Amino acid sequence: MAEPGTVQEVVRVQPADVAVDPAVAGLIYLEARLADEARYSEWESLWADDGLYWVPMHPGDDPEVTLSYIYDNRRRIKSRVAQLNTGTRHSQTPPSVMRRTISNLEVVARDEDTTTVASNFALYEYRYAMTVWAGRYVHRVQLTDAGPLLVAKTVHLVNAGGALPTMSFLI
Repeated sequence: MAEPGTVQEVVRVQPADVAVDPAVAGLIYLEARLADEARYSEWESLWADDGLYWVPMHPGDDPEVTLSYIYDNRRRIKSRVAQLNTGTRHSQTPPSVMRRTISNLEVVARDEDTTTVASNFALYEYRYAMTVWAGRYVHRVQLTDAGPLLVAKTVHLVNAGGALPTMSFLI
């Protein structure tokens, strides 16, 4: 069985299983909007204590043995947010203006308390010039009594194998 967040996992889904719980979809849309609006502390509060944020360099990579663009555990997510909150990161002076669209949400795995949703995205970033980022998100969301929390977010970039501009924001 493929690991959640991998491209192999995404292709094994059955069409009847794709309905996305509105609370899960709402969390995915909220996470994107908070990142776009540079509301980093609120964005961070969406994560579970064992959260993992991963941007692999190639589909099918194993983050334990292959270099990734981003492979952040919960402690590193907190550190990344603290750096962004300073407002003094050279790579984000002036800060990027961003808006993203998310589409084609589909459930690719589900168990008692977590749902894994894959979706397509396009992120428009403006900082001196327009840059378009596109790819596939895989969000693993845990449903808790306090509401849904992000357990994992994987970002499969369309152009991951090529040269990328700096990625000094939340993709």
